[in-house]
Amino acid sequence: MREIQDRGLLADYLRQYELETIFYEPFRPHLSLYCFDQGEFICSQGAPAEYLYVLVSGKIKIYTTSPEGKTLILNFMKPLEIIGDIEYLKETDTVNTVEAVTTVHMIGIHHRWLRKFGQDYAPMLQFLLDMITNKFYIKSNFLSLNLMYPVEVRLASYLLSISFDDADTSGQEQRTAINLVDAANLIGTSYRHVNRVIQKFCKDGLVERDKGYIRVIDRKGLSDLAGQNIYEVVTKGGANQ
Repeated sequence: MREIQDRGLLADYLRQYELETIFYEPFRPHLSLYCFDQGEFICSQGAPAEYLYVLVSGKIKIYTTSPEGKTLILNFMKPLEIIGDIEYLKETDTVNTVEAVTTVHMIGIHHRWLRKFGQDYAPMLQFLLDMITNKFYIKSNFLSLNLMYPVEVRLASYLLSISFDDADTSGQEQRTAINLVDAANLIGTSYRHVNRVIQKFCKDGLVERDKGYIRVIDRKGLSDLAGQNIYEVVTKGGANQ
């Protein structure tokens, strides 16, 4: 993580996502813009939570780990999304692990400034309520439907989510390192099943496999198989939308 010392870019993000009213003047000196590189953790499950983050650029992956050490992917998120809202309101440790899938920009603010300037500020409270309500709606639908989808659909959705950044309009296939054991855990199935499905995808000309890498060679075919990507979440485009 590194802080981006560019107040102009921060102001541009506030305007783009209609956050100027939410983060009104008293907040401004305490807002920071951070960059997380691909694969970098934004927060880890069980760690102390001190900041509220607003995703304004890039894609993140959110997953949870059981007491037995098994992981399950919850979803991939694109702007606009908040990380740390539940932790701030309930004053708890971090609930889920959040990892950058692409280069990510986040607006961050420490909880103490939220409490000082936002605890009784209606636009901020309404914003948090809207985002949390949307988050629980998405989670409820996901948990009830995820394991009902065939493994082929779950794996196709997963490969699309980790291989492409929607901000990149080139549509170029990407060579992505994938650990099949991790992928199996994240989508809730066995390594053997994932391996069989990958072999089928290769046979069908959807992906290529080479020395631990998977390259999507037929994005449209994989998208057709996945249908509506179950891991890609459509969120609000701005605070007032």
